[in-house]
Amino acid sequence: MANDPIPFNRPFMTGNELDHMAEAQRLLHLSGDGTFTTRCHRWIEQQTGCARALLTHSCSSALDMTALLLDIEPGDEIIMPSFTFVSTANAFVLRGGVPVFVDIREDTLNLDERLIEQAITPRTRAIAPVHYAGVGCEMDSIMAVARRHGLAVVEDAAQGVAAFYKDRALGAIGDLGSFSFHETKNVISGEGGALLVNDAALVQRAEILREKGTDRARFYRGEVDKYTWQDVGSSYLPGEITAAFLWAQLEAVEQITRERLTLWHRYHAGLAALEQRGLLRRPIVPADCRHNGHLYYVLLAPGIDRQAVLRKLKDNGIGSVFHYVPLHSSPAGLRFGRADGELSLTTQLSERLIRLPMWVGLTESQQQRVCDALGSILAA
Repeated sequence: MANDPIPFNRPFMTGNELDHMAEAQRLLHLSGDGTFTTRCHRWIEQQTGCARALLTHSCSSALDMTALLLDIEPGDEIIMPSFTFVSTANAFVLRGGVPVFVDIREDTLNLDERLIEQAITPRTRAIAPVHYAGVGCEMDSIMAVARRHGLAVVEDAAQGVAAFYKDRALGAIGDLGSFSFHETKNVISGEGGALLVNDAALVQRAEILREKGTDRARFYRGEVDKYTWQDVGSSYLPGEITAAFLWAQLEAVEQITRERLTLWHRYHAGLAALEQRGLLRRPIVPADCRHNGHLYYVLLAPGIDRQAVLRKLKDNGIGSVFHYVPLHSSPAGLRFGRADGELSLTTQLSERLIRLPMWVGLTESQQQRVCDALGSILAA
């Protein structure tokens, strides 16, 4: 119906999820690291080129593991954007680390690589770039700064599955990376994530940390005759039912990405006139980035009341939302981290951003309705 609600997100199912989950039951292996987990690991490794992929309960869990792998200690500093989800910072704060928030670029809303070096102190241990909307950060510059100063790079590629920077998979460029398979992402398992270990020297320890601090993975491969407690760790691996669901999604990655990009470009064309009239700004994707159509956002022109726009869209049955509240101004951010500079762009742009409905199955007429409603609201 023309006036039916258009939700912000609707989880997409390929149709093979239940069959794979039933197969996992038939195989009588429901705990982690069974047949479907192995398939998912191999797929991620082959598609990204990482040294080792390890499924986790969430992207947050994967980031928690990176802090353990880097032996983050109280007082260690990690440079990151403030415009990100709390997990980017929490992973390090849990170990006593100090997030050092740096401003973002005006074009991509990614960490501004030009501001990283001035934020480095003797306590800096790592840089954590976040690939916003599946658009890659300027990784060549970030890696160069990290190498000059002996720092690790942890990519938060929660939104970056099947996206690339200069033909390199997001998440597989730094020392460590992370994916999210939350139901709002392109590829989903309800909750879920993956750790990408790109530094081969960290692979064995990553396996141990993920398996409660034991070398059980080596035991299952026949490399040791028994497994035992080797290091700190926790239970980060998801069960086979989750992995079976995820495998159905990974099988369809090309289709999912293609359809999301079609939606993204349809919005981009449909909103061009509003940008020309100065009412909003559309996303900017650098030429050397191949994004995945993860989300479509607009930046409202300065002075437009975002809350009023969101309210009026809701009145029209359209599920549109803002995004991150900058971490540097949040209660926990003020308590656990510090800002390097004023972060004026982070503050300004985050207050102007709205995300539009984006999910596989969204029809052309629904997208037109979104564009028409937004245009009418902004022109009023």
